[in-house]
Amino acid sequence: MTDRPVLISRPGARGEVLAEAIAARGLPVMRLEVMCLEPLSETPAMRTAWLDIDHFHKVVVVSPFAAECLAEALDRYWPQLPVGLACYAVGAATAATLHQRLGVRVRVPPADAGEDTSEALLRLASLQRLDDQRVLLVAGEGGRPVLADTLASRGARVSRLAVYRRLPLDPAPAGRARLTRGDYRALVVSSGEILEHLARWCGDAALNQPLIVSSARLATLAGTLGFRAPVVAPGATPAALAAAVAEACDPEDADVDQDDLEKG
Repeated sequence: MTDRPVLISRPGARGEVLAEAIAARGLPVMRLEVMCLEPLSETPAMRTAWLDIDHFHKVVVVSPFAAECLAEALDRYWPQLPVGLACYAVGAATAATLHQRLGVRVRVPPADAGEDTSEALLRLASLQRLDDQRVLLVAGEGGRPVLADTLASRGARVSRLAVYRRLPLDPAPAGRARLTRGDYRALVVSSGEILEHLARWCGDAALNQPLIVSSARLATLAGTLGFRAPVVAPGATPAALAAAVAEACDPEDADVDQDDLEKG
């Protein structure tokens, strides 16, 4: 049991931070490289939105990579950002990226929502009545329509810009074998698209292993895919996911010093 790793699927640099947080709990980690994120080439619609960013009442950003793409674009066109840019982020990591890259104040889901999701963000009082307000939604290709649809239903004129695409990758042979056999301590997933992608390789033993997810919505999706032991972490941050992993793997040893886990 001691050499069975925790499998994590979060791509890029954020996946590395998550791996470090779980390793700090004394658990071995194996990364599954099953998705990469690729910025899209700038289109005329994108350029118009960047140049007219000061015409939008609100800018809603759905992911850290979308925030990176937005920051890169605004750096090209706005040496100094317009005053009063009202930014919203679906999660804490996205908000941190916007603040670090652009220096803006960012509104996030209310603390009592209990999770970082589109539905939680939509509970904010400032997003309830949007009569004729222009809202820019910065996201990836595809994805769930709940944000755009709900904002429009509340009166907003929504412009949705896809600034990157997600490219699924087949797991490497070693990772694929562990998924097939259920040969791991826990699987950590914070994206519905990745969860659906990984389910193709999960054998029956894997479906009985702990699956750590970042929201109740993902736990529901996991149930429809056949996973029998989903555990909802208290958020999508590395600290929250690592704590849920530690409790699922060894409840008696779950309470450890958090100092190393609050980095991202």
